[in-house]
Amino acid sequence: MDIQESIGYLLAQAAKEHRGRVSNAFSELGIHVGQDMVLLCLWKEDGLTPSELASRLKVEPGTVSKVLSRMEKADLVTRRSDPEDARSYKVYLTERGRALREPVESRWQEVEDRTVEELSPEERVVLHRLLSRVHDNLSTDTDARPP
Repeated sequence: MDIQESIGYLLAQAAKEHRGRVSNAFSELGIHVGQDMVLLCLWKEDGLTPSELASRLKVEPGTVSKVLSRMEKADLVTRRSDPEDARSYKVYLTERGRALREPVESRWQEVEDRTVEELSPEERVVLHRLLSRVHDNLSTDTDARPP
């Protein structure tokens, strides 16, 4: 099997190119790779703990801590003590973080349009369905599935 012809290899290469385009699109907003995903989570539900963010993003808590420190310095988020647990804190969007929603969504749409520009509407639907299935295959606990 030629690995460079495999679906996994092509998927990894496409994901790398996509992430590069997203990174370039967000750089003028002062947002770095990974921060957009934190913003997406907080736009959906503000006031999450770092462990909740790590779980939703499927990354290690230490990774979230580093990203949050950088985002706090950029005035995108703020950390406040959790009123229910004085030992922990919750992460909230700042005004700047909330104000970036429209520009981030707009740039994401520009990258999306570029990503699928050569595909027909029907091909886009099929690609979306297939990528969702691939994601499900990879994110499902393989130990729980029959051989």
